[in-house]
Amino acid sequence: MAKKASSFSALGGLVFSTDAGRHCPDCSQPIDACTCKQTVIPEGDGIARVRRESKGRGGKTVTTISGVPLPLEQLKELASTLKRRCGTGGALKDGVIEIQGDHVELLLGELVKQGFKAKKSGG
Repeated sequence: MAKKASSFSALGGLVFSTDAGRHCPDCSQPIDACTCKQTVIPEGDGIARVRRESKGRGGKTVTTISGVPLPLEQLKELASTLKRRCGTGGALKDGVIEIQGDHVELLLGELVKQGFKAKKSGG
């Protein structure tokens, strides 16, 4: 029988287990099943800011959307919907939705249509 590895923090909570991987320090659940972080809505003024970026991306253009007042699970669903609407790929990194290509106007219209306050940010 194989022995399973576990790691405990200095405060006595489970941090990592080979059974389920990383655990939330607050609720001790696996990160995927964490219940305490799902209801947290990012702080801000509630305005989604859409901007086009290309610096630090090897010349590639990316449209970013930040400040969307949604919990993480709903933010993932919104990112997926917006990527499908633009017909491109993208990612969700630290609460910022990144969509490949220059789709500022299309995304502004889509966010307003879905009931968000959205504005163009940057140049």
